[in-house]
Amino acid sequence: MQRSDFHYDLPHELIAQAPLAERRASRLLVLDGATGATQDRSFAELPQLLSEGDLLVFNDTRVLPARVFGKKPTGGRVELLLDRVLGPRTALVHLRASHKPAPGTDVSLPGGARARVLARAGELTQIELDRDVVPFLEAHGETPLPPYIDRTPDATDRERYQTVFARVPGAAAAPTAGLHFDATTIEALAARRIERAFVTLHVGAGTFAPVRTERIEEHELHAEWLEVSAATCAAVERCRARGGRVVAVGTTSVRALETAARGGNLTRFSGDSRLYIYPGFEFRVVDAMVTNFHLPESSLLMLVAAFAGREHTLAAYRHAVLQRYRFFSYGDAMLVWPKART
Repeated sequence: MQRSDFHYDLPHELIAQAPLAERRASRLLVLDGATGATQDRSFAELPQLLSEGDLLVFNDTRVLPARVFGKKPTGGRVELLLDRVLGPRTALVHLRASHKPAPGTDVSLPGGARARVLARAGELTQIELDRDVVPFLEAHGETPLPPYIDRTPDATDRERYQTVFARVPGAAAAPTAGLHFDATTIEALAARRIERAFVTLHVGAGTFAPVRTERIEEHELHAEWLEVSAATCAAVERCRARGGRVVAVGTTSVRALETAARGGNLTRFSGDSRLYIYPGFEFRVVDAMVTNFHLPESSLLMLVAAFAGREHTLAAYRHAVLQRYRFFSYGDAMLVWPKART
């Protein structure tokens, strides 16, 4: 398949630049992948669109203030954007500078910290701080808003570019489908006896990297660390036993569950994944997904198309554009049911 097979036209003004006042105030486009039918609903209606016995699987990663600015020994400005934490004091970062510092160079950072450039790793750079990475970023980092949000982060973003169930620090980007859930919605789901389980997938800044190969099969996805616990595997098994459906909240939850099921059955998993899902992929765990709208020609759009069918997915996106839905991280959501099995 060609990358252009996943193109759609999006007016720039539909890219959400800020969150709504209430998380659950977003719109919800429901797509039936079997028929292509769509419904325009509100996110607050999600509990009524699911059934008793269903299981929602959330990503409980916590977004770090992952962007920080420093100076080279020459005084030149450097921007470091975390991709992933490797160890207590080491990390892979996207390093931007007029001339990238060579391995062995020390970069001065806020609070008197220093980062030594260790090595280049493709488009990324491995660094070592003179103190622990996570506490340093929490104290001095900036919320890493996506590149399509044309403004400087403010205090609101610290809370809103984070899910209410974020627990495990390590992400450089939010699992944005989870941003719509608030305490009221979670209580409504519990009242309908819709259960919850969690996976952890630390979303890297590489999630915004475009597919650069013309043939989509030749693209390689960046590695991300994830964990699917024995408790989550047991929750999925119980859901199956009672006839419920596994509803993944976000493409990151989809990738975590399907990575852990690559052997044929869902099993406990902890480690890196480069699982790249595009049309032709066989889903073993996920019965439905809640997701935001994704960039044209992106690997995330290809994942949704693999689940609901390319034609139905792109038709739903065209409908969303005509109906003026809000797109991307701070935008509206979709509830996607799978395509017909062949």
